[in-house]
Amino acid sequence: MIKKVKFVLTAILAILMIAVISSAIFINSFAAKVSEVDTSLAKSARAATLMDFDTGTIVFEKNSTDRYPIASMVKIMTLLLIFEQIENGDLSINHDIVVSENAASMGGSQAFLDANTAYKAGELIKSIIVASANDSCVALAEHICGTVDSFVEMMNKKASELSMQNTNFVNCTGLPAPNGYSCAKDVATMLRNLIKFDMFFYYAKVWLYDFQHPNGRTTTLTNTNKLIKAYKGCDGGKTGFTQEAQYCLAATAKRGDTRLISVAMGLKEPKVRNFEVSNLFNYGFGNYETRQFVCKDIPLQEMQVKRGKTELLQIAPLNDYFYFSAKTNKQKIESQVVLEDVTAPIEKRQVVGKLILKTGEQVLIEIPLIALIDIDEKSYIDFLNSVVKEW
Repeated sequence: MIKKVKFVLTAILAILMIAVISSAIFINSFAAKVSEVDTSLAKSARAATLMDFDTGTIVFEKNSTDRYPIASMVKIMTLLLIFEQIENGDLSINHDIVVSENAASMGGSQAFLDANTAYKAGELIKSIIVASANDSCVALAEHICGTVDSFVEMMNKKASELSMQNTNFVNCTGLPAPNGYSCAKDVATMLRNLIKFDMFFYYAKVWLYDFQHPNGRTTTLTNTNKLIKAYKGCDGGKTGFTQEAQYCLAATAKRGDTRLISVAMGLKEPKVRNFEVSNLFNYGFGNYETRQFVCKDIPLQEMQVKRGKTELLQIAPLNDYFYFSAKTNKQKIESQVVLEDVTAPIEKRQVVGKLILKTGEQVLIEIPLIALIDIDEKSYIDFLNSVVKEW
């Protein structure tokens, strides 16, 4: 039978834990109480949400699940699916995308693409992120799925996977159409998933550029998200406007280790939209913080391995782990390592135990601990050599 050996973490980790602020599991209820009494936020917005990126914790919400048209914020899902195609190897930024007559005919914000002309996928993606180009959205949707309708089916399937219960997509652009809607919480959710792709930020920071058409023509495109210059730490987002949706904005900003997502919908003017989103960020950064608890790149300690060619095994957490909480909400968190009684052979990244975090009797999280190296089992010759050395 495998026995489990329990012991407290090293003194350094214990000292670290004394200063730890409570995890996201704690902050959910506390954050709601704070936001309920703060009436200065998102006064002009039809709906709003402020979310922590790392944990998905919502620290402020106003009508956050009410269904409204969201205009070009629909493109957040369009971009998310495009980046997933790149990640899966089904699309490359160097792929040639032939623009159909349908794509080139899109109204609203556009890159003014030439029909029956090939553009690099990367250039089309850039025009969507910077200038909200509807024609580029349709061209990529048709390339990926054959038709826009099929791409929209993919969008709604992804929304379901992300538990976006108050969202229905009817196109990939956000242009006005019956029965197309989402909510502030769902918008924050899909932006949270989009910004996990570093390539998004590569394009999102572009302020102004000349879009080069294959025939030599250029179209000057400007970033629609003015907060990337106007708000410290803002490095991406997606704007939207239609008469039905009014002015909308979903943006992200990072200060220190804290990254927040702010969504405001249904504003009468773009300046008011930017003000409300900035105000939400100010509230979030002023009252909350994210700290890294453990790092997957730093060995936690060593453990004994039976019958191994190497007797000591370095272990570390499976992933980086962060916690997010109100700055005033301090909790003492106890930590404990539980290791399995392991016998070689051991494979690298094999789970060999867990790190338990708790406050009082409540367990906050159990973090898998993994082996950092392979350890082979001692052979008969290895055992003989050991005996000779000890003789």
